[in-house]
Amino acid sequence: MRADDINDIITATHRYARGLDLHDPDEAASAFATDGVWDATAVGLERYEGYEAIIGFFRADAEAVARGVHMITNHLIDFDDEDHAHGTNYVYAEAEMNNGAAIKAIALNRDRYERTADGWRIAERTIAPLTTPQMEGFEVGAANG
Repeated sequence: MRADDINDIITATHRYARGLDLHDPDEAASAFATDGVWDATAVGLERYEGYEAIIGFFRADAEAVARGVHMITNHLIDFDDEDHAHGTNYVYAEAEMNNGAAIKAIALNRDRYERTADGWRIAERTIAPLTTPQMEGFEVGAANG
């Protein structure tokens, strides 16, 4: 039933945001397929391919961010077939870094989704800024180098 699929996809995107905000990299990474991609090059960060690279960045992020919030909304999802979909959603993110910096980004997530043995997951997320990102001072140590 498509309504269940849509709900599962939206839940995955919310799990990603909650994991980031609660400093739980395992929860954030659980939203991605094992060969997933997280690409934030357009907001001045990097592209990470595969679960190990993604969770490595999320772990470094959890250590670098003092507190933050990701609000994800306005999901639009189109199905390519029974096990693949694509869509967009908006994200408003703000954070206070442990180094004293404050960051803000308002962006459009362009996503691809796939049904896995564990349910729907993000296969690829590309973050496209809608306003000029304020990322100065966003440092996550070795993961950003």
